[in-house]
Amino acid sequence: MPKSETSILKISKHQETTDLGLLYFFDNYVIAEFNEGVKVNFISFEPCHRLIKKAFGEQDFGFISNRVNSYSIDITEAYLFNKAFPNAKTYATVTYNLSSKKVTEIENHFFKFNKQDFNSLAEAITWVRQTLEK
Repeated sequence: MPKSETSILKISKHQETTDLGLLYFFDNYVIAEFNEGVKVNFISFEPCHRLIKKAFGEQDFGFISNRVNSYSIDITEAYLFNKAFPNAKTYATVTYNLSSKKVTEIENHFFKFNKQDFNSLAEAITWVRQTLEK
């Protein structure tokens, strides 16, 4: 991630650390930066799920996956994520290399969120904000 984009994370309302990585909370979206090599499944995501529910409740929100590290997602459990977050109105993925981009293309077939892929965090935030305002 370019250093110019790290300043975006510094203005979050608050941040939380879980075994999977960091969550940066803003008014109506969260940015996740998961640790290198972690395996994200519905069980390992539970602490993040609780924090997101606590922050947003039933309010519509956006989720941004800032993929600064390489990790895996159990796509066979995508339906559980889809069901658990009916108020997740946007899902942006930011990738920084071709390998991560290819992985997100596969994931796009399983997740039912309004999803877009980006090459910069700033672009992802703009899209999430504009989409939530509609």
